[in-house]
Amino acid sequence: MMLIRYLSQIGRYFLMWKEIFNKPTKWSVMRTLIFKEIDDLIIDSLGIVCFISFFVGGVVSIQTALNLTNPLIPKYLIGFATRQSVILEFAPTFISIIMAGKMGSFITSSIGTMRVTEQIDALEVMGVNSLNYLVFPKIIALLLYPFVIGIAMFLGIFGGWIAAVYGGFASSNDFITGIQQEFIPFHIAYAFIKTFAFALILATIPSFHGYYMKGGALEVGKASTVSFVWTAVTIILVNYILTQLLLT
Repeated sequence: MMLIRYLSQIGRYFLMWKEIFNKPTKWSVMRTLIFKEIDDLIIDSLGIVCFISFFVGGVVSIQTALNLTNPLIPKYLIGFATRQSVILEFAPTFISIIMAGKMGSFITSSIGTMRVTEQIDALEVMGVNSLNYLVFPKIIALLLYPFVIGIAMFLGIFGGWIAAVYGGFASSNDFITGIQQEFIPFHIAYAFIKTFAFALILATIPSFHGYYMKGGALEVGKASTVSFVWTAVTIILVNYILTQLLLT
């Protein structure tokens, strides 16, 4: 029974995608909604992303330096390991899981509250496609999400440089040599392909849980929790699949 319920939920999720693009809201209204979502989802997330990226980059750098105990291992490996960790996994995946908590719970609770207070029913009565009105602006706004991850990459590596140089673990030249060592440009493309997929997940799975929730105010909190769990699980699964497809 549980398997059937999960499969029906997955089917309903993909049917929701189809409905999002039906009967679009007129552009003058949609433009305002998109700018509001950019402000709520992208700009409001920059502070926490910058803070976490900088300090985790520093921690990665220090941990790498502390584990390079053999004097024969060159110091530039600190910069190399920090770059690889931040670009390949930390910035795209770790930040996206954090955003599943921040953005995802915000999206689920805001749409869930509209469902509880019958605002979604009111939109449907007025002949508005509520899924297009509520979810489409979030998808468009999160197309800017790769810029957030680009900032996270820069600040992660910069935090690593600060920690390595001012912590006395490596010289600035060694660290920068490590950043430049054996650089593969496709790794940046791989990170942004993953980020784009995560952006679509972050926009739609929390919206799905908010839109189709049943019950009252108490269930809004439960829906936010379930939405975070499923968004994080999906991000990790998609991360695994894309890594297998793109890097092997």
